[in-house]
Amino acid sequence: MSGLLSRVLTAGLLLAVFVPAAVWAPSGLWGVLMAVVVGVAGFEWARLGHFTRGAARGYGVALTLAALVLTGWDWPALQGGFVMLATAFWIVVAPLWLLRRWRVSSMALRAVLGAVLLLAIWAALMELHARGPGVLLGVAMVVWIADTAAYFAGRHFGRHKLAPAISPGKTWEGVVGALLALSLYGIGLVRFAGVPLWPLLPLLAVLLYVAVLGDLFESWIKRVSGVKDSGAVLPGHGGVLDRIDALASTLPVATGMLMWLEGRP
Repeated sequence: MSGLLSRVLTAGLLLAVFVPAAVWAPSGLWGVLMAVVVGVAGFEWARLGHFTRGAARGYGVALTLAALVLTGWDWPALQGGFVMLATAFWIVVAPLWLLRRWRVSSMALRAVLGAVLLLAIWAALMELHARGPGVLLGVAMVVWIADTAAYFAGRHFGRHKLAPAISPGKTWEGVVGALLALSLYGIGLVRFAGVPLWPLLPLLAVLLYVAVLGDLFESWIKRVSGVKDSGAVLPGHGGVLDRIDALASTLPVATGMLMWLEGRP
């Protein structure tokens, strides 16, 4: 099976699970499903940090249990805290991290950072799901459209490397393709869903920037760890972290922007 075909089939299977769950799963079941995803991603993050396999499993289980415990709580302040911490990381810290090529040797710091970022994904998924499947899928579509457009634009037109020292396969042509695709998506939302033009298009541009950051950040972590993929559970995509790297940055930032627009702390 070719790499592209394997990638497409895996993506189709993931969508066949994610979309029905987003539309029909009650909040409790949704929380359980997303807690499992966070746990698997946590295991992969720990392995990238060179935790032993046993320690990585314990770390993944701990994140799953933390998310499961939080599922039953009325915790808007804690939820907002995770979202805002992650938003600050992606807007302020991640660009500096990539520019300065930081390497973190402390296992404790890696564990804390992974917990904050991964539980922030879970918090964002819970918040967006509570707003309705249209909101959740609408935000997720930003990443899916950008990722697909960047892949094919880069594959066919890519000439100028975006960050060759971090991820040699990514190109500026891919970013332009993603921007054009998201512009069309935004126009479609304005025309057919009644979403106001302002602030939609600037927000889409911000989310594209953050999605690229998330992708590059995971690529840098893998480069530092000396591996090509975070795992091997998803044929054509690698690991769970490889599939959700852009979602990991985009979903919390999108949730934070929604909270800000509503005047929520």
